[in-house]
Amino acid sequence: MKRNNTIHLNVRLAMVVISFFFLIIIIKMLYVAVSDDVDGINLRVFADNRNTEEKTVYASRGSIYDRNGELLATNINSYTLIAYLSSSRTKDESNPQHVVDKEKTARELAKVLNRSEETLLKLLNYENLYQIELARGITEVEKNQIKALDLPGLDFELGYKRNYTLGSYASYIIGYARKNDNDEEITGYMGIEAYYDDMLKGENGKIVYQQDAYGYTLPNTLIQEKEAKNGDDIYLTLESDIQLVLENAISNLVTTSDLKWATISVMDAKTGAIVGSASSPSFNLNTLVGLESYLNPLISYQYEPGSVMKIFSFMNAIEEGIYDGEKKYMSGTITLNDGTKIKDYNNVGWGEIDYDTGFAYSSNVAATNLALALGANKLKSFYETLGFGTKTGIELSGEVDGKVDFKYESELANASFGQGITVTPIQLLQALSVVANDGVMLKPYIVDKIVDASGNVVLQNGRQEIKKVVSKETTDKVKDLMKKVVYGGLSSNLKYAPESVTLIGKTGTAQIAENGHYLRGEYDYIKSFAGVFPYEDPSYIVYFSVRQLVDSGAKIQNLIHNVVEEIAKVKNLTVEVNDVDATKIFTLSNYISQKSATLIEDLKQKGMTVYLIGQGSYVINQYPVAGERVLVGNKIFLLSNTGDYIMPDVRGWTSLEIIAFCKLIGLDYNIIGYGNVESVSIEANTVIDLTQKLEIKLQN
Repeated sequence: MKRNNTIHLNVRLAMVVISFFFLIIIIKMLYVAVSDDVDGINLRVFADNRNTEEKTVYASRGSIYDRNGELLATNINSYTLIAYLSSSRTKDESNPQHVVDKEKTARELAKVLNRSEETLLKLLNYENLYQIELARGITEVEKNQIKALDLPGLDFELGYKRNYTLGSYASYIIGYARKNDNDEEITGYMGIEAYYDDMLKGENGKIVYQQDAYGYTLPNTLIQEKEAKNGDDIYLTLESDIQLVLENAISNLVTTSDLKWATISVMDAKTGAIVGSASSPSFNLNTLVGLESYLNPLISYQYEPGSVMKIFSFMNAIEEGIYDGEKKYMSGTITLNDGTKIKDYNNVGWGEIDYDTGFAYSSNVAATNLALALGANKLKSFYETLGFGTKTGIELSGEVDGKVDFKYESELANASFGQGITVTPIQLLQALSVVANDGVMLKPYIVDKIVDASGNVVLQNGRQEIKKVVSKETTDKVKDLMKKVVYGGLSSNLKYAPESVTLIGKTGTAQIAENGHYLRGEYDYIKSFAGVFPYEDPSYIVYFSVRQLVDSGAKIQNLIHNVVEEIAKVKNLTVEVNDVDATKIFTLSNYISQKSATLIEDLKQKGMTVYLIGQGSYVINQYPVAGERVLVGNKIFLLSNTGDYIMPDVRGWTSLEIIAFCKLIGLDYNIIGYGNVESVSIEANTVIDLTQKLEIKLQN
């Protein structure tokens, strides 16, 4: 009996112990249920953070090149400067891991960063922050300078930014792209960067994983990963030798003149490719300094073009069979039925002259007579057929239509010589392609090809014929009229003519319409020139326009003369292969990685003038590039792999030759004037200091 009581006692004791443990567990569960912190872990944060986390893997934005593969835009490393403010980060006072001396840190950083000492100190003095961001967009050079300061508590976060290797080169064509404020993605805002933003940015990837309360990936959990697809590379139709000629021409005009804006573009007459386009104002693509307007002059400036439109009103009359170039008319003034008086630009005319001479002298009366014979409907329809009043569809964002709308007799007369209607430079280039292609109009384009990240060409552009507009007989006559403008018209027009190629063209002067009326100041005009060269077999079309240029006449003539002359020389337009011995034409090979001594001897034996830059044994770069055709005797620059760069005697070099030399060695330069090199700031046969800027003076 006693034994049974003992058993029951033990059972009861066991039950009490078990019940006590269950009570403890219940109390613990209740405590967990109502408490945020358990054993030093915030359970709410733990529960919130133990989630599926998705991290974006950003694609690398594609690069932009010119037609010859010269890099214009790409991604480079960029850093964000972080300052750790919390002293809790430092475990060993002899090796501090936070900012200790805030005043010194602000003072030293201000010397490197483009920020004031006061601003930096204010950031460093924020309270209750573990860390703070001091600056973004830190370059590799700036990062190394900051690290050399040996200031505790600073760190760098790696990122990327868009870099434009040539600064303001073709700024409105290339456009710019910037990193978004809230993520690492780079977005295009102008030009090619905006138009092809989706193709350039590629397709972002992602990583999906489980993370713990501290943000670390949980072990033994599934990680899903989608790789990023990098953006496509875009090759423009711009050709650096032509683009540099245009950039220098505009820069020189702006430096020496007072003007509102100026733009010049060159199109390949045989394909429609835009091979160069420069303007002022321009801006630095890296810093955006100088960015005053988001309007691309090539496609977004619309204005009354003036007498360059006589090319097309006369063309219409010739095609319709109502033009007789030898027929006489009285120049000076014509009175319309509504009493409107149309006058030639000199107000008095040149007496009784024929229509061919009227075109050469840019007679408004001649254009009006022809327009009246055509009628408003016919001339308007012809302008529209040429693409005026409609976007060309070139691959640039922000293109505008222009306006071609006239009905009454006075409106018709004005439209015949380019007043009362508005056009864009790209529309004029497109219409001028009719002159250069025996009546066939070509579609202008700015992208040569697009290549994906795997190297596949996903887009290849080329000559695209829009339609046959007029007959070859009509364009032959128009070309003869345009030739007479330069070589047989007003004596001042002879200044447009280059020495080495035959240029044909037409000048334009238009009043500026503003707020419903025309400006009346002495220089309140838009001056322009539309040209094609060579006359015998057109290769290029050039269009220049400038607003409110002071003392405009001679400056425009000199600009066009020098631009065409330099393009003709660099493209060897002065030499017809059929007219010379084939041995005088030399096609360059790829000389990179070849031994310099052997190569120089071989090229000299072929009659070439060779400049070895540096004293290295191997060639690492060359100009002109492989595949270029040059005349025997032309200069070839070979950049070697080692040694100091010695300044050659560059007197007499062309501007393109001295620019090519500077670009090969990475020497900054500044050019004044036009023509060949007269003097430079670095003495011949001395070692070149690449930190200096070479001042180059040219003269005709």
